[in-house]
Order: sequence, then C-alpha cells, then structure tokens
Amino acid sequence: MSKKSSEAPPYTAMPIMDHLEELRQRLIKAALALVVTTAISFIFAEQIIEILKQPMGDARLVFIKPTDSISNFMKVSLISGATLAMPVIVYQFFRFVAPGLNKQERRYLVLIVPGATVSFIVGVAFAYFVMMPTAVKFLYGFLQSVAEPFWSLETYLSMVTRLLFWMGMSFETPLIIFFLAKLEIISADTLARNRKYAIVVVAIMAAIITPTPDPVNMGVVMLPLILLYEIAIFLARLA
Repeated sequence: MSKKSSEAPPYTAMPIMDHLEELRQRLIKAALALVVTTAISFIFAEQIIEILKQPMGDARLVFIKPTDSISNFMKVSLISGATLAMPVIVYQFFRFVAPGLNKQERRYLVLIVPGATVSFIVGVAFAYFVMMPTAVKFLYGFLQSVAEPFWSLETYLSMVTRLLFWMGMSFETPLIIFFLAKLEIISADTLARNRKYAIVVVAIMAAIITPTPDPVNMGVVMLPLILLYEIAIFLARLA
C-alpha cells in the first residue's frame, strides 16, 4: 500500500450537519468578502468604466434607457467586487474540501489558491490588452461607411465583462487539472486521448466568448485555450 493511500483523511466521520454548518460558514465569509470588495469597487466604478472603455478610443457610448447609467454602474461594481474577492472565494472553497484531503494533498492548496488568483489576473489582462482592441476595432469599424455606430453602455459593458470574466476563468484550468490529477481523479493519458473532443469544446467556448463572428477573433480566443489544455496535460504528467 502506498504512503498516500495509507494516510487516512482527517475528519472522515464528520456528521452531515457539521458539513452543512462548515459550508454555511464558508459561504458567509465568501459573501462578506464580496460585500466589502463590491463596496470598494463602488467608489471607483466610474474610473473602472473609463478603463473598460479605453479600447474604444475617442468614441462615446450612449444611454438607451433612463436607468442604464445606474444599472450599469452597479453591474460594474458587482463584477469588479467579485473579481477582487476571487482569492477569498477560492480560498474558502478549498478550505471546505481540505478536511477530506490527506496532509500531502492539503499542502498543494498553498500553491493552488495564489496560483488560481494569478492565473485569473493573467487571463483578464490577456483579454483586455490582446483580444479587446482587435474585437472592438473590428466591430466598430464594420460597415461604418454605411451607418454611424452608436453603442449603448449596457451592450458594450456586457460584452466586455463577459469576455474578461470567462478568459480569466479559462486561464485557471491548468491549475485545476493539476490539482485533480494530484487527487488521482483525472490523468494526463485521459486528457491526451480526448484531445480531439477538447478541441471541439474549445471551439464552442471560443464561439460563445468571442464578441465577433469573424474567424480571426475566434482564432485569437481558441489558440490560448488550446495552449492552456496542452499545459494542463503537461501539469497532469508532473502530478
């Protein structure tokens, strides 16, 4: 019997009600972190909107409905708050599952939590500095000789925040795969055998994430996602 299998996970006999109470405490802490970060984001929401608008250059956004300004102000505050609270949310999640892990597996959480945060930030940065300028330029200039574009604040922010969020989440995939491989839930061989199916899933994800229908921008999304999958296979082999 291997050393890993001989180590019994602590607290295996914890009653279901204790598990539910633990889950409630973790959710409360995550929610409090979200409230605090959202309140901080509320103060800087206007500046955040200006940053998100930078890829448009001098073009102006318009309000369609009287409540657009307030609703989008609150939306940006909430999304920014969720982004800032992500390290705490990830930490609380892994702290909830930690009692079911052995000592060696719990040590990996020390790397997973900050690593997931950094990966999310890198994904957001990639979407903002690489993908958004190309996508916005293409969409704003398409058929401009026929009709003058007037984008609403709500439509633009929905497109941008969706792109940033999902690219940030996608960049966390290799670390999640690494952790699952360490738990022996998934293996590198399984990932490699299913590569062709993964590419199909990546293409579907790229079509959903990409704000434009052209193959160029879809390819810009697909290439890093495929690269992330290959990195995940490599990390699974290391695991």
